[in-house]
Amino acid sequence: MVFSKLFRRKRQEQQAASLYVEIVTRARMPVFYEIAAVPDTVDGRFEMISLHAFLVMRHLRRGDEAARTLSQSLFDQMFADMDQNLREIGIGDLSVGKHIKKMAKAFYGRVAAYDAALDGGEETLEEALMRNHYGTLESVSEDAVCILADYVRNADAHMAAKGVEPLHTGTVDFGPLPRE
Repeated sequence: MVFSKLFRRKRQEQQAASLYVEIVTRARMPVFYEIAAVPDTVDGRFEMISLHAFLVMRHLRRGDEAARTLSQSLFDQMFADMDQNLREIGIGDLSVGKHIKKMAKAFYGRVAAYDAALDGGEETLEEALMRNHYGTLESVSEDAVCILADYVRNADAHMAAKGVEPLHTGTVDFGPLPRE
């Protein structure tokens, strides 16, 4: 019994790590920075990773207990990586915890806003993206926001059609990239 839990946890951590690699790979695709006007900065990259992690976690949270546990493992993987990256860019050990708490709070806010928008809430996805994803920019074109919103809607629908089973294997298919 103890060994089965240990092996299950290890397998789940590997699945989460694989999902996170795929999330980061997709988030770093140049198309987002070129036609969706995401700034190629630390903040912009955090936003893209957060957006793709949100999409994966959204579907995992709607699954069974194993899927929800995988979602938590993915969250833990993401913020362990964020912690490491902050340290690598020179944030002092004493400040890292404060930065991580701020990033986690921002992530949870985005999750709530994007979930509500995708589920037909009062705020549209475009409004939620403008306020959150593009919040550090002075201005961004409406076309760029629409490109990203369309991509998110399409990725959400594509992932829903695939179900959570592929996620349990550590693979994610977001569907096609946005086009101009």
